[in-house]
This record gives sequence, structure tokens and C-alpha cells, in this order.
Amino acid sequence: MTSRLIVQRTLTRIGDRTHLGPDEQVDDKALAFVPTDPALTDPFLGLVEDWFSKPGFEWHPHRGLETVTLVVDGVLEHGDNLGHTGALESGEVQWMTAGRGIIHRELAYRDEHAHVLQLWLNLPAAKKMTPSRYQDLKGHPRVHAPGVVIDVHAGTVDGVTGAADTYQSVQGVVATLEPLASYDLAVPAEHRLFAHVLRGTALVGGRMLHEGQVGWSDPIAAAGESSVRLAAPDGDLPSKVMVYSGTPLHEPVALGGPFVMNSKPEIAQAYRDFHAGAFGRVPRLARVAYDR
Repeated sequence: MTSRLIVQRTLTRIGDRTHLGPDEQVDDKALAFVPTDPALTDPFLGLVEDWFSKPGFEWHPHRGLETVTLVVDGVLEHGDNLGHTGALESGEVQWMTAGRGIIHRELAYRDEHAHVLQLWLNLPAAKKMTPSRYQDLKGHPRVHAPGVVIDVHAGTVDGVTGAADTYQSVQGVVATLEPLASYDLAVPAEHRLFAHVLRGTALVGGRMLHEGQVGWSDPIAAAGESSVRLAAPDGDLPSKVMVYSGTPLHEPVALGGPFVMNSKPEIAQAYRDFHAGAFGRVPRLARVAYDR
């Protein structure tokens, strides 16, 4: 019987969170990473952390990407011009496929408080004009191990499959580890991986990450499978880590405000389409009446 070769991943680079402070939309903002060089983070484009009460993010368009919004604290209210409305609590995720064009808003319920992380995930060129959709991910499927709980958002981990329906190969989890606990997270060898520490400190792929830092592991060329070890140091509180991975697209990236396409002419067309009304009308939706 031949044993499977499992390559242990290491982190090749680590980035610090950049604190920007308040602006006209949010009470505070930080950048975990941005698409300075999209090839280095492909298929991921950016990860932004926002704290807001009022006004938040009123009606605005998107095309050509997916946004994955994790509620860290508070309640996030959302609505779009497809008729979707709702509210998400701490730990829940909104997976929005902008596709060919959507207009939506993201607000703090009752203008009270929302603390969110939003990941921009690129869409393949063949899927950039796919129909728009929303997926609200609540009550995540979980993997349990000694001292470890893994909330699975996307992909399959230890036989547990996340609820997100994705257009490409993506795995997404949030791992909570008690002090001194560890877990070997299986990751497809062809995936690029990032780990972002939400709380505490964690040893990821042999490197110590502190709260707010992001570590990266590029695809593994060797045949077989790969895994990354997550471990929490000794202490009084658990560590929490967001670990997402995906297959790089290796396609050109053109960025233009809320639009992500493959060329500048496509960005210009997105603006023309939006101003011509091709994304639909800006809705007149009332604020969400929410009481879970």
C-alpha cells in the first residue's frame, strides 16, 4: 500500500494591517491587503476591515467579482436591486456574486454597529458576466477536533462541505483554537492560501502571526496533497484565524472603482452600462425590520 504524500505548507510572506481611520462612510477602516500586484494574491484582490454605524455603504454598483463579507461583530443589514434583503450577525457570511452587474447597499442595522471583513474574490473571465446573486451563509457546517472548531464557508474539509456555491475552486474557513491546540488543515496543492488572524496570535505554516496580520502560501508544484498547520500558543484566550485558498486564474486584471474586469475597455463599458441603466434601477427599499 502506497502512502499519500502530503506536503506541509509554509508561509512565504507576511503583511501587516494598514490602519486608515475614519472617513465619510465608516467610523474606522483598515486594509489587510490590497491589489497592488494582483498576480501575488490571485485569485484574491483585497481584504478590507470596516467598523461603521452611519451612514455605511449606501447604494453602489459592482461587476466582475464576488464579495465575501464576514460579520465580525454587530449586525450587517443588506439589500440589493434583485429584491434581496436581510441582516447578518457575528460569524455569518454574505457571499455576493456581482457578475454582470448589481446595485446593493451594506449598512449597520438601526445605524447601531457593524464590524465586517470584506474579501474581494476575482471571477474568471468566462464568468464575469454571469447572473448576479446573493448567498447568506448562516449556521456554518463545522469540523470539531480536540480544542479546535472549524467553520467551513466553502470547499470541503474533513468531509464537511461549506454552503457556498462557488464559480471556481475556493476553500474558506474560520478556525478557532484553544490555547496549545493545533490542526492540520488540508488545502488543495494548486491553491494559493492566505491566513488572517482575527483574534490573538497563531502559528500558521511555521510562522507566528499576530492579530491583523496576513500570511501567504503560494501553490505547491509537487504532486500529492498539501496541508497547513494551525496552532495556538499558550495563553488565556482562544485564537481565531480566517484561512481562504483558491486556484489562481492567471488572467489579466483591470480595476476600476467597484468594477473588476480583464481590460480597461471593459471597465469603461461597465461604467457606460451602469449609467445607461443596464444594472437596473436603484431600489427604494425600506430599512430592514429585524428581530431574530
